Amino acid sequence: MPMELLKEWLGHPVELYNLVKFKMGGYKAVMPKVDQNSLSDGLRTCFKHLNQTSRSFAAVIQSLDGELRNVVCIFYLVIRALDTVEDDMTISLETKISMLQNFHSFLYQPDWKFTESKDRYRQVLEDFPMISSEFRNLPKVYQDFTVEVCRKMSLGMVEFLEKKVDSKQDWNRYCHYILGVVWISLSRLFSVSKLEDPIVGQDMELATSVGLFLQKTNIIRDYLEDQLEGREFWPREVWNKYVKKLSDLAKPENIEGAVQCMNELITNTLHHVPDVLIYLSRLKNQSVFNFCAIPQVMGIATLAACYNNKQVFRGVVKIRKGQAITLMMDATNMDAVKAITYQYMEEIYQKIPSTDPSSGRTQQIIASIRSLSVPSGSLLSRMHYSPIYLSCAMVLAALSWQYLSTVLKTTEEYVHTGEN
Repeated sequence: MPMELLKEWLGHPVELYNLVKFKMGGYKAVMPKVDQNSLSDGLRTCFKHLNQTSRSFAAVIQSLDGELRNVVCIFYLVIRALDTVEDDMTISLETKISMLQNFHSFLYQPDWKFTESKDRYRQVLEDFPMISSEFRNLPKVYQDFTVEVCRKMSLGMVEFLEKKVDSKQDWNRYCHYILGVVWISLSRLFSVSKLEDPIVGQDMELATSVGLFLQKTNIIRDYLEDQLEGREFWPREVWNKYVKKLSDLAKPENIEGAVQCMNELITNTLHHVPDVLIYLSRLKNQSVFNFCAIPQVMGIATLAACYNNKQVFRGVVKIRKGQAITLMMDATNMDAVKAITYQYMEEIYQKIPSTDPSSGRTQQIIASIRSLSVPSGSLLSRMHYSPIYLSCAMVLAALSWQYLSTVLKTTEEYVHTGEN
């Protein structure tokens, strides 16, 4: 990018906007296209709650084609409400278990709501009658999928309220209940809507692996937040090799073991990336591809940011805004997703300590992923920018983000991986 051209774009916001619009294929990847005037009062309220509770999925949900947009919005809010019950540590264990076990039935109780939550997303429980009303307006096939996923998630949540995540098998089982079953249901929704081929909804093992990848990434990134809230999801089988209590990983004297423990979990999570690439390669509809690909590349970027990073145990590790908007702009086709994956695998590979106990396994899985994601020559050349080019690109991306946020009133921040 010549500096003269960059200066010209920076001086003309409309041209800058058009550049980003062109780059994003009509900003379809991230910009909402919901005509609020065409929605019922209930749906308008649901989309309002969607934008208030989702940092990751709000924009891409609103860009889905056809009836799938409203269906997935309601689906997301129902799951968000269920997840809020699990996450709220102010609810007594007895009350929480009862609510989780009966949650699927609340969808057919017009007046049910919960007003005693202290969770940050409590509005979805307080306004649940509006959400459940819109749920009951959905075609029966979509209602059935939503009820099914609520039943399965609730069973898993209750199971792990009463026991700890002990082994790596437990970790897989918990992540399956929380996001694996969600991704199975989403895949079925894609197929039933006719936007995707039947195989997308039929391959439950692949869909589960995609969900596990995102949930494990969330759990790794959220170590400190979960500790502060009294939640523990890292498997004892791994952290017990480094400390006596999971909370001890946050102690300064244990930082070396803490990082090694995290690196082992990241290595475990990377084993799902080949499945992610296969899953995305099957998608045909552009809006569904964007919906699935953007959280996945955000997850890959998040793992790269967390790998061998002590900051995970001291504060929040997240993707920069410029980095996030660049990922959203680029992750709209399979070749680009492969190139992004390859780039972040290289970043992790360069950070592998020779003394790390998992270093050999990390190198092995990265080699496997790189063999599946070798980018084409043109994409590869884009991954080796000079420092001044990268600086210019970051400035452009940041301004693009600010400008689009102001003009189109989209989600303020899109820096986290896929949410439940």
